[in-house]
Amino acid sequence: MPLLILFIRAIDGLSSLVGRLLAVALLVAAAVCFANVVLRYGFGVAYVWMQDLYVWLNAAGFTLGAAFALKADAHVRVDVVYRPASARRKAWVEIIGTFVFLLPMLAVIADWAWPAVRLSWLFGEGSQNVGGLPALYLLKSCVLGFCLGLALQGLAQAAKAALLLAGRPEFAPHLKGAGHA
Repeated sequence: MPLLILFIRAIDGLSSLVGRLLAVALLVAAAVCFANVVLRYGFGVAYVWMQDLYVWLNAAGFTLGAAFALKADAHVRVDVVYRPASARRKAWVEIIGTFVFLLPMLAVIADWAWPAVRLSWLFGEGSQNVGGLPALYLLKSCVLGFCLGLALQGLAQAAKAALLLAGRPEFAPHLKGAGHA
């Protein structure tokens, strides 16, 4: 059990760190977007790389931030069934949902994304826009980062649920709520 707790803490810590970094990146994206609009409409100056930058930062933020959203319980859920459930039932939903839905879906996404990401790296793919950013392969790699981060956080959430079922509810505060244990 100590290894499971260590795994949970490591993955939660990683997701939190990535989430904090992405929060800053999304603020930068908003600032770059604002600057781009001011430059374009205020001074008639446009930089394609600036437009790429805020779009890419936004895309990276949403793909790589999915694990943080799962950790923070800020993802979409069918609350009609889940919210009134007991903590034990929520734990079972978490475990079954992770292994039956989340992990297989992520495996399919990664399998489909891998060839495009691989080719992008092989060719050193850059922006299709003239004057745009190089290294589009880094942005495309975010899809694989999405799969990896979300899979690890999903496993951590399932481990928290398993600990709740084993009598250690302090590791699964996200499963407590309206229902009875």
